[in-house]
Amino acid sequence: MDSLINAYQQSIALVEMSLVCAAVLVWLLQKGFQQALPMSAKAILLLIIANLFFWPLGLNLELPLSAYVRGVIGDLSTVTVLLLLSALFVRNQSAPWIVKVAIGLVGLCFYPFALGLGMFDPYGWGYSSVALLIAVLVFAMLCAIANWTKGAWIMGLAIIAWGVQWHESTNLWDYLIDPILVVWAIFGVVATIMKKRKEKARSGYLFRPG
Repeated sequence: MDSLINAYQQSIALVEMSLVCAAVLVWLLQKGFQQALPMSAKAILLLIIANLFFWPLGLNLELPLSAYVRGVIGDLSTVTVLLLLSALFVRNQSAPWIVKVAIGLVGLCFYPFALGLGMFDPYGWGYSSVALLIAVLVFAMLCAIANWTKGAWIMGLAIIAWGVQWHESTNLWDYLIDPILVVWAIFGVVATIMKKRKEKARSGYLFRPG
């Protein structure tokens, strides 16, 4: 029974990684067009490319391409997977600046301690901490209050995935955060700050006396 569950979880992980790889490629392809691709076209491309990554295609490869990608970057959190997929199909729902700040701060505080810095390990909270679960639910509510309903749905689905043990891990943190998500959040914050500075400088230049 355990072997069947493990095989199922491994297949789920490969499906997710195939979809992630396909989503990234479709997103890059879309950037090459001046107009946004129709939803139907993006969905078809996503399925075709995901299948190319999921099924072994020969080329002297024993495993699917997604398995090799997974071996390099590891498993992504449910939040990251859903963010990538929703970025293709949900418009006008980009993450607010304050949400990226929160993710970046959590990651910068979480990973050093989880990797052994200090006397306590926050990673252990993901196994049985009711406080962590409540904090995540509160964060989801704040996303909804901030008019980022997509984020609230994503957090809710991540909690559900953890509850049914969608992945091999039983730790809630693994469904919520990963290094790639933290890097994305930090770069997003930096990009927002630089954009605001440019807009401020441009405004000052345009309205400078004389």
